[in-house]
Amino acid sequence: MYYHYALNIFLLACVNMIAVLGVSIFTGFTGLFSLGHAAFVGIGAYTAGVLTYHWYVPFPLAILAAMLASGAASLIIGVPTLRAKLRSDYFAIAIMGFGEALRVCLENLSITNGARGLSLDELSGPAWVVGALLASLAFARSLLKSRFGAMFVSVREDPVAAEMIGINLFRTRLLSLVVSAVLCGVSGALLAHRLAFIQPVMFTMTQSTQLLASVIAGGMGSVSGPVIVSLIFTALPEMLRNLEMYRLPAYGLLLVMIMIFRPQGLMGYREISDILRGARGFLSEKRR
Repeated sequence: MYYHYALNIFLLACVNMIAVLGVSIFTGFTGLFSLGHAAFVGIGAYTAGVLTYHWYVPFPLAILAAMLASGAASLIIGVPTLRAKLRSDYFAIAIMGFGEALRVCLENLSITNGARGLSLDELSGPAWVVGALLASLAFARSLLKSRFGAMFVSVREDPVAAEMIGINLFRTRLLSLVVSAVLCGVSGALLAHRLAFIQPVMFTMTQSTQLLASVIAGGMGSVSGPVIVSLIFTALPEMLRNLEMYRLPAYGLLLVMIMIFRPQGLMGYREISDILRGARGFLSEKRR
């Protein structure tokens, strides 16, 4: 029984990692803060959930539809806000408003069963979840090592200089937003069919804040760091469940300690592969 409980927590952490990966691309590498990415997770969850619940669409097609729906939603909010060149804090407020408006819509639509939510089949097995996470990590790594990744970082470091060398700020930021929303859509589809239940209250600003906290605590210029911290932040509240009312303060205390003693985040701008490469080089020098 403990094995199944631990497996469920691990798989839930893997699902969260995919969403954190999306936020990391948009916030960590492109430099725009978001307090509304839970909306894209919710769109993915409800798109896949409604398709499998009402029309018995095969799960792979439901995931694809969730990706497309979240990507389309990011264009709806991204085109007007990014074209207006809103600063990071104003953009965060705009996308937060989008997320709250979406939640209200979900609570009042009959197809989503309103605030009562939808009971679904548990279709997100370990193979689906782990496979999706590995595919997302491979995609993110390839994207960030390409010229698009270099453009993201250039926009984050100095938007004015990036624009002077010919980078289109609007298109670059919009591409980053769409990619992050698509990954959140995948996470939402897997989450809905892992928990076998969804309701609008699951996709509020609180979840958006948790996603953003994982990125900041993990390292704004790293893929590995936010993913590792996401695992910790998902597992820690469950490990401390016996502490009852003290487990959430402990969760907050951990985040504060990271910000005090490691303000650049757990990994900073490094990846696990960089650490392993450095360790291998150090051992090679010792052998000589």
